[in-house]
Amino acid sequence: MAKSMIAHVVGTGTIGEPLIGMLADNREAFGLDEVTFHKRTPMLAERGKVEDLVRRGAMLAVDDDRRLEFQALGHSPKYEKWEALERASVVIDCTPAGNQNKADYYESLSGPRGFLAQGSAFGFGKMYARGINDASLDRSEDRYLHIVSCNTHNISAMIQSLAIDTDGSSRLDNGEFLCIRRANDISQDRKFVASPTVDSHKDGRFGTHHARDAHDLFATLGHSLRLHSSAIKLNTQYMHTLHFSITLDHEITLEEVLDRFHSNTRVAVTYRSSANQVFSFGRDHGYYGRILSHAVVAVPSLTVRDGVQVVGFAFTPQDGNPLLSTVAAMLWYLHPDEIEQRLDVLRPFLFREV
Repeated sequence: MAKSMIAHVVGTGTIGEPLIGMLADNREAFGLDEVTFHKRTPMLAERGKVEDLVRRGAMLAVDDDRRLEFQALGHSPKYEKWEALERASVVIDCTPAGNQNKADYYESLSGPRGFLAQGSAFGFGKMYARGINDASLDRSEDRYLHIVSCNTHNISAMIQSLAIDTDGSSRLDNGEFLCIRRANDISQDRKFVASPTVDSHKDGRFGTHHARDAHDLFATLGHSLRLHSSAIKLNTQYMHTLHFSITLDHEITLEEVLDRFHSNTRVAVTYRSSANQVFSFGRDHGYYGRILSHAVVAVPSLTVRDGVQVVGFAFTPQDGNPLLSTVAAMLWYLHPDEIEQRLDVLRPFLFREV
């Protein structure tokens, strides 16, 4: 009898909560027999969230010493934490503690085929973004994958669209990026900022982690790209926005720039100029309000300087693009020959125009 296909999600936060729902809602399409999730802390304020995920078909796992606390809130945990981890085919860590969990738990497990962690878990495993470096994945080596951050998805999509030719060769001379970040997620109350707040350049070569991560992502394909990024937080909750300046080793026209963006299925274009309008489009047409494309390029912002430097803005679908990459990576472990077909259920939310 074939082993059951089970996806186990650790954490129910900004990425974990929508991911659990996405997997549960599309369990048949993704070829899953079961979706389980671990929640560490029983909270009255989050009882409705947990119960809705269970109603949609996901099964709750908790630490054994907290089972009675969860039951006191009315929950009916199905599994204990270790049991759920060992039963899983793929473990998807959506907590800030991915690397620590790897050392404490995952490396001792024999059951799961693979482990995924999200943007903050630098060093967890090979970096991955759907449609960017799929060719670098090696099933004999890559038991741990690191899904890059939402802004790194955007940066990588800009590089791929403008500077990577169809034969895989790089035409990039230099890439400069400014990540204009929303202060916090719309589901969060903390860490809002009263005014624009700049991030420090902690990396002497790359600036912020966004360029470093994009460099390492393309390094899996044999590239060593010259990239630098900065970041600033604004007191808005709508969307992140990326300002990019990509200098090529050849001349390019604005028409060719548009053609390249139109031909990249991971990128949407928009003739809207505000994050508010793009966010609203996602709310009305996206998957539970989410655009799953890697980036939404603002066409009115595009310009070409000196024939070789492409400058513009692109909005970041902050928790949409990592969700897509996470599902694609999960399918790579579970159904490697059926990834495209099984992702069909999500294609309506990969927009070509917003």
